[in-house]
Amino acid sequence: MYIQNSWYAAGMSHEIGSKPVARTILEQPVVLYRMQSGTVAALEDRCCHRGLPLQHGVVTGELLECGYHGLAFDGSGRCVRIPGQEKIPAKAVIRSYPVVEQDDLIWIWMGDPALADAAKIIQYPWHRDPAWAYKGKCTTINAHYQLLYDNLMDLSHVGYVHKNTIGGEPEAHSNAQMKTTRTADGVHVIRWLLDSTPPPTYSAMFDFKGRVDRWIEIEFSPGAVRLYTGAKDAGAGAYEGNRDGGLGLRTLHAITPSTPDSTYYFWSIARNVKLDNQDIHEKVFRQIEATFHEDKLILESQHQRLKQRPDPLVDIAADAGAVQARRVITERIKEEAAVRSPSIS
Repeated sequence: MYIQNSWYAAGMSHEIGSKPVARTILEQPVVLYRMQSGTVAALEDRCCHRGLPLQHGVVTGELLECGYHGLAFDGSGRCVRIPGQEKIPAKAVIRSYPVVEQDDLIWIWMGDPALADAAKIIQYPWHRDPAWAYKGKCTTINAHYQLLYDNLMDLSHVGYVHKNTIGGEPEAHSNAQMKTTRTADGVHVIRWLLDSTPPPTYSAMFDFKGRVDRWIEIEFSPGAVRLYTGAKDAGAGAYEGNRDGGLGLRTLHAITPSTPDSTYYFWSIARNVKLDNQDIHEKVFRQIEATFHEDKLILESQHQRLKQRPDPLVDIAADAGAVQARRVITERIKEEAAVRSPSIS
């Protein structure tokens, strides 16, 4: 069901401190915590002594101490202290996971540790670029992770589900110019809404003269979808490649499967205008959060109906990006399965 050998978001940097945080990732119980040195560690959320989840423990310096009998584990998962005895059994070890903190996110590798190449983590410099202001959050969606990808790769729904915030005219989204391309590790989609009415969220941030040319760029790779959206006065050169002087928004959608029925959704919104305006900062965040709650309602309802009636569904032209993203995921899962179970000649 899942790509194992891939980097997944496990937390936002501000979420992970000295208090253990429990997450279920790819159906595996994980506990994350920040050691005294500042480094984040991720261990199997289960003490090897009597099985208590380590989320109930405490961090003492560089160690995570079980809240039941005080066994202490280092960041590699090895038990290094047992109260009342000097000898530590060789089997007193739990699984640890490779983790990397980058761009204000904690990334975890759930597959073969030998294949965990930090260079393959997606780059998201807009979390640290002073030319952009951002805010983010983690939301749990009680739906299968694939539905979240479908939702993000087909944005024709925006004019209907989000008409009061980022939507605008439904017809403009349905009739958008769209180009879908497979990339080395995913899918790229670009949509243009030319000569359209700016949606309310856009108008709250930027003074447009009237109608706008609006772009939506979608980059999918397993684990995340990156969106670059924005608008410029109609006919002012955005379509020809000059987006300078317009409104730009970048949204990160890091999608981490939890169970077949739930998904962690780590998201952020960054803008390139009115960076010091705290009122705008909070207003934009609240409006984007509201759109994600609209999506949450749709996705969770859709998930429940599909569990009841998993009949084949009909694809339409707007699904091109979603169809390609599903193919990428299916191909990766098959490739991993082939490596685990090589054919015998």
